[in-house]
Amino acid sequence: MVGLIILCFLLIVVIFDDLIAVEGINDQNIQNRLKPPSAEHIFGTDPYGRDIFSRIVLGARYSLSMGVVATAISALIGIPLGAISGFYGGRVDNYIMRALDIFMTMPMILLAITIAASLGSGMFNTMIAVGISGSPGIARVTRSAVLGVRNQEYIEAAYSINASDFRIIFRYVLPNAMAPIIVQVTFMVASSILAASSLSFLGLGLKPPTPEWGAMLSTGREFMRDSWWICAFPGLMIMISVLAINLIGDGLRDALDPKLKN
Repeated sequence: MVGLIILCFLLIVVIFDDLIAVEGINDQNIQNRLKPPSAEHIFGTDPYGRDIFSRIVLGARYSLSMGVVATAISALIGIPLGAISGFYGGRVDNYIMRALDIFMTMPMILLAITIAASLGSGMFNTMIAVGISGSPGIARVTRSAVLGVRNQEYIEAAYSINASDFRIIFRYVLPNAMAPIIVQVTFMVASSILAASSLSFLGLGLKPPTPEWGAMLSTGREFMRDSWWICAFPGLMIMISVLAINLIGDGLRDALDPKLKN
């Protein structure tokens, strides 16, 4: 519930960001550069005199949307692959899983860096890079869930009425295997936010002056020693967002996993 409250608050910030932000994202005032937090600028100002609070509020739209869209891409790739692999088994399962194992030999962030470097920077390319790199994890969870239900009686009943494999997979198998998949997708949103912010920090994602939280961290790292607030507040927002979504994932796992119920 704590995670859900935090996430609802962040969504309200995204919806009403134009009303909450007191200044524009690129309103520069060199006379106010590197000002510490105060009543006028509650999060301080950056090296260009821009209000950090306004940029964080307006940047929530970029960071959260990239995490959600990248996860959707991962799900669109991983869920069908995992379902087909778990349903058919045999050589099909072996070929798909070995191909995914090749991708999983690299950590998610390194794979995302490789894909982003080949595609180029930008919001769309960043979401594709993070989405592709996260799909093997969802595929493996989907395969495991499908293996647990494919031999149930209602699947045999579907075969008895000559239902097609496509109908059986997407009408009977997946709906009854969604609990662990939903939990994994929730955790993947948090991982995608971190990965997208990391790419922006490294200069492979969104670039300044776009107020994405990772890009804001990258801009302020050279001033971290003397002007801590430039990096502290964007980093804190990333931490709070990821924590909230992970808390929601833990809650969903407790609610949807019958093995955890007394």
